[in-house]
Amino acid sequence: MKIVVCIKQVPDTKGGVKFNPDGTLDRAAMLTIMNPDDKAGLEAALRLKDQYDAEVTVLTMGLPKAEDVLREAMAMGADKGILVTDRVLGGADTWATSQTLAGALRNIDYDLIITGRQAIDGDTAQVGPQISEHLGLPVISYAQNIKVEGDSVIVERQYDDRYHVLKAKMPCLITALAELNEPRYMTPGGIFDACKAEITVWGRADLKDVEDSNLGLKGSPTQIAKASDKVRKGKGEVVKLDAEESVTYIMNKLAEKHVI
Repeated sequence: MKIVVCIKQVPDTKGGVKFNPDGTLDRAAMLTIMNPDDKAGLEAALRLKDQYDAEVTVLTMGLPKAEDVLREAMAMGADKGILVTDRVLGGADTWATSQTLAGALRNIDYDLIITGRQAIDGDTAQVGPQISEHLGLPVISYAQNIKVEGDSVIVERQYDDRYHVLKAKMPCLITALAELNEPRYMTPGGIFDACKAEITVWGRADLKDVEDSNLGLKGSPTQIAKASDKVRKGKGEVVKLDAEESVTYIMNKLAEKHVI
């Protein structure tokens, strides 16, 4: 079995975020981590590797320093790392990002593609399903449990207060929730091997069947009207009422805000 996990190096929001003049994130100036949903997807792939001797390849698009997140994944147990980096890919929204990753994936043999549900720097949950659309693959999103049965995957898909059990034949794409599992730590031996490992680097010329008009900032239909760091909340309202008056007050507020 061959598994490709799409991972993303995202800003560590605890350290604050910075923006370029065009409203895009200044990724070069921020501390970064592996996106949590992607790390859960990687752990799912590594568990399938442990069980079925699968080959796990990690793929990311980003600045050259995104090589670090690939080495982290390889230190956890991934077999290969591929970095797609090129100046023309900068400023990509979800559409351009998914086009880029799909162009890279067309060069790779796979039975299963796993992505995170969404990235903490965008929260759109669009890239995984868009990749599946570009590649003509079935997709199961919001996976909270994954099993393999023959040439198919059986997935528990989170849905409100319950879950759906869905089955799809491979090749297919799954988007993983951070709650899917508890990712393993890097091992000392894994870190040593990952530091020595060769990372495959691809650029624009290596993307298959992708038009220039669908890449980078120019190929991104999303227009950023305004970008800012965290906005501090205003001081809350303090009221002192007895129990009955409090209930009436709260119910009126909920109705006023159309919650009920």
